[in-house]
Order: sequence, then C-alpha cells, then structure tokens
Amino acid sequence: MDMGTKQLLLILSLLSIWIGTAQRDSTIVLDEVILNDAKLKHFSQGLKVQVLTDSTIHRNGPSLTNVLQFNSNLYFKENGYGMVSSASFRGTNASQTAVIWNGININSQLNGQTDFNTLNPQNYNSVSVRSGGGSVQYGSGAVGGSILLNDSFLFEKRFSNTVQLGYGSFHTRRFDYGLTLGAPEAALNFGINYNASDNDYKYLGTDQRNENGEFENLNINASTGYVISNSQILKFYHTTFFGNRNFSGTLTAPSNDNYRDINSRTLVEWSHFNDGSVKRVKAAHLYERYRYYFNRERPEFTFGRSNTYILNYDTKYQFGDMTVNGIGEVNVIYADGSSIENATRNQISGTLLFSHELTSKFNYGLNIRKELVTDYRSPLLFSLDSKYQATQTYQINLNASKNFRIPTFNDLYWSGAGAMGNKDLVPESSVQAELGHTVNGKMYRVNFTTYYISSDNLIQWRPNKSGVFIPQNVTESYQYGAEFEFDLKKEWRGHGLHFNNLMAYTKSMDQQTKNQLIYVPEFKWTSNIAYQFKKWDLYYQWMYNGPVFTTTDNSEVLAGYGISNIGVEHDFEMTHKIKCTLGLKINNLLDKNYQNVAYRPMPNRNFNLQLITKF
Repeated sequence: MDMGTKQLLLILSLLSIWIGTAQRDSTIVLDEVILNDAKLKHFSQGLKVQVLTDSTIHRNGPSLTNVLQFNSNLYFKENGYGMVSSASFRGTNASQTAVIWNGININSQLNGQTDFNTLNPQNYNSVSVRSGGGSVQYGSGAVGGSILLNDSFLFEKRFSNTVQLGYGSFHTRRFDYGLTLGAPEAALNFGINYNASDNDYKYLGTDQRNENGEFENLNINASTGYVISNSQILKFYHTTFFGNRNFSGTLTAPSNDNYRDINSRTLVEWSHFNDGSVKRVKAAHLYERYRYYFNRERPEFTFGRSNTYILNYDTKYQFGDMTVNGIGEVNVIYADGSSIENATRNQISGTLLFSHELTSKFNYGLNIRKELVTDYRSPLLFSLDSKYQATQTYQINLNASKNFRIPTFNDLYWSGAGAMGNKDLVPESSVQAELGHTVNGKMYRVNFTTYYISSDNLIQWRPNKSGVFIPQNVTESYQYGAEFEFDLKKEWRGHGLHFNNLMAYTKSMDQQTKNQLIYVPEFKWTSNIAYQFKKWDLYYQWMYNGPVFTTTDNSEVLAGYGISNIGVEHDFEMTHKIKCTLGLKINNLLDKNYQNVAYRPMPNRNFNLQLITKF
C-alpha cells in the first residue's frame, strides 16, 4: 500500500469516527435546504469573500468578464472584445483561478482554464469572489482564488418573469428571459440568453477595424427543486452554452478563423436533513467541445472534447459550536481531439472540513484533502483559517493553505506538429498565507489584506534541442501583495449614494530571474459611484490597470490605461404588475486607445441601451 493510499484511508477513517461520535443538534439551518455550496458559508470564515449585488451584475452586461474587471481585483486578458478571456488572480495565471458552479469545479479538462466570456452572470442567484487558496474545498486550480456561481431556490408561492432587451454600438443585440416559479413543495428557475455583435469597432489611431470579430452565443440555464418530504429535497441543475466566434486579428496580422464551442453541465442532488445533520449525494456530467476553423470559409477544422462524470457524497454534522463536513468524490474523465490521443483520468478524493466557534468572537477551521489519480501523485493538502471579532467594528481574518494544480490533458497528452505532451509532469503546488483587517461602521466598510504565495513545479512549455515544445516542471515563483477596499453607503430623504473603491498592489516574481511574470500589473484600481434619487439612478465606473510586461525578460512593456463608463437608469411602471427599467450606458467614455493583450486593441467609445421588464 503506497503512502497516498494510506493518507486517503486515514482521512476516511477520521471521517467515520467524527460521524459515529457526533452529538446531533436539534436545530436545522434553513440555508442548508436551499444552498448548494454550503462550504462557502461554513468553511470560509477566515477568508476574504466578496458577494456581488444584482445591480452590479445587470449594469455590466452579459459577460462575467465585464462584471469582474470593474468590480474586483482580478486582471483580465482578452484577445479582443468578446474573444477568449482569462483571469489573473493575485498574480497567478489563468489555470490557477478556479470557477465553481454549484459546488463543482468547471475549469476545462483540456487547458485547465475557464473562458469568462462564456459565462453569463445574469442566470445565477449568487456570484461571489473568494480570495486565496481553495484547493482543499474545490480541487485543482483554486490557487489564487475562486469564482463561485450558485443557484438557490425559494420554496414559496411565487411567479415572476424578467425580459431584458438590449442594443448597442457595432450592431450589438441582446435578449434575456428569466422565469421564477415557486410553491411550498417545488421551485423552478429558467433562463435563456442570446447575445450577438458585428463587433467591428475602430482601431483608434489607425485606419483599421476589427474585421473578423463577429460573435453570437446562446445560453440556456434551468434549475428545479422538489420537496420530497419534511427531511428530503431533490434538485436538478443544467446549463448549456453555444458559442460561435470569429477570432479577431491583431494590428499586424489579419485573421480569417472561427471558433465554435459547446459547454454543457448537468447536476442532480439529493439532500437529507434532520437532527443537526445534512447529507447530500450529487451526480454530475460536464461536457466541453470546441471546433477551430483556420479558414472560416472552408469546412476543415480541428477539435477537442471532454466528458467528466462526478459522483459526490457529502455529510455534515453540527454539534454544539462545532461543524464537521466529510466529502468523498469520484471523477472519471475522458478526452480526445485532433491533437490529443484518447485519454482517460480516474480520480478519487477524500476531504475533511472542521469549523469551531470557540467563543462568540473567535472562530477557526482546520481542513485536509487527499486525492488519488491514475496519472500523477497528488500532495496532501491542508488549510487553516480563523476569524476574530476584536471589537464591535473591527475584525481580523487569518488563513494559510497548501494548494495545487493538476497537469491538463493538453499538458500530458498533446500530440501535434511542433509540440508534444509530457506524461512525467507532476502537479504544481503552492503554500500561501493571508492576513486581513476589516472595519465596519454604520455607513462604511474598510478592508486591508496582505498575502504571500510561494509556488513550486510550475508548468512551462519550452523547446527541446530539436525545437519541439514540451511542457516541463521548471519554474518556481512567488507572489505577494496588498489589497485595500473602501465601501460607503448613505441614504437620506429619497436619496442614495454608494461609493466603492478596490485597490491592489501585486508582485509576481520568477524565483530564478527575479523578473515580474508577464501580464501581471503591479497596480489595479477600480472605483464605482452610484447616486439614486427616487426612480433615477446615475452611476460612474473607473478602472486603472498598470503597465504589464509582455516578455519573460521584462524587456517589452504594454502601457497601463484608465478607462471609464457612465450610465443612467430610470424605473417606471406600465401597470401595477408590470415594472420596467430603461438604461443607457456609455463605455470607454473618454475614447481611450488601450490594449490588455499586445497588438489587440479594445473598443473605442460605444453605447448600450437596455430595457428590463418584470411582471
């Protein structure tokens, strides 16, 4: 029996002991019935979590990229507006940022990343940004931070519809429909979204346009819950995204290619709850497929696809001031494609989460996770976190963790001209620590957080002696930085004011060369101010991204930029049952010429007009 198997058996044994000896509490927390990712509530006490409001989401369009780049500390790279969008969280790379859908990690099995322009935030009841390491709870890729998308249900009599129509520059069209239907024993959420644009904006300072940037996508989202009995609930979640994009060229090279992708996710969950315990069984299927046409006028294409099957058992007990959660999960993954031979990955993991509210002011948590996978050895992971309410207004958060990232199928099995995978890769691993201070006043909130991350065995694709690119575990890096948030809210005599500022300083260094890693700005600053008077809303957004290096030797720099948006909204009623919001937003108000990826200009000044109807 190898060491990894022994560690996993130890975790499962400890879990059995906890379950067998737990003294059940008679109190059932209602949110356990309607939430799908209770780990965010019960086992993230010492971490920084930002929950985005509905108004923040609907003001920033149909793409999660737009929402997060103006309302978080994440830095985004887009290969032109609407193209592939990847995130950098605290100086880590795109594959070290996890996206979690109803408790399931949905990062691509092919490249380890998530394209944030394929996610529509309008369809989720909750969008949260969880900073810091989360591999114990969420698995591979949760190194710099995690984005959590959750659906929830209201089991009460309810029937509502929302229709959103939008039109903007570059012949941009948008249609969103959402339905919420509820009863004491059942609930249903349904949404459909269509977005399309010619996307032929000018390249400022030149006589060129974005000639090959047209895109359209369709997203369908549905979830339903059924109360089987006083102690059982059955839930179903599904979402499918269909994308069709022409890939934009650069200032120096035109493009004629096309990319079509499908991402489909299905989750079934059975929950049983009584006497202070909650048990869940989840079964999920994740499917992704892309087709890349080098010449969009010809039928030839390359492709890649993967199927992931997940079976998860989750049991949580509360006894007194302590909460223990044991999770067992099995993953079976298949992938193939034009440049990947048929590949299979089998994975089993055991996780033990423990939280203790020692006093009314102090809470701490201890968590461990071990995985066994067919094609690599995974380290034993841990996390520690604590929260101390020093005074009525001052709170201290502290956490530390060990995290990891699995080599992707592309890393392991790629087989193509000029490049090949490496089956001897080991997972990237990192340790991190974070200290946060929060002051909550009557009308304001201030947060100051510092962090440090040290990573080993980072995977880089490098050429061998024959010029063939092969991924290798070669790089060590470290990240450190500070984040500051100031949030002010005030209401008086029909007026409302909300002023939010987020500032981040990030150093992300190659351990060997002492150079800043590419596409990591040292400074990012976002400001949002919204003023409300009766049925009118006026808001202004500003974002500054500092300069970034585009070469590993730091010899070439992409200039920093500041861009701003302004918008106005008016609420009115057509009848006592039909309520509407009419909004106008001007993006890139000052017509700034900027790029977040070298030689790929972003749009000039443009507008969006939208009408939201609720009935």
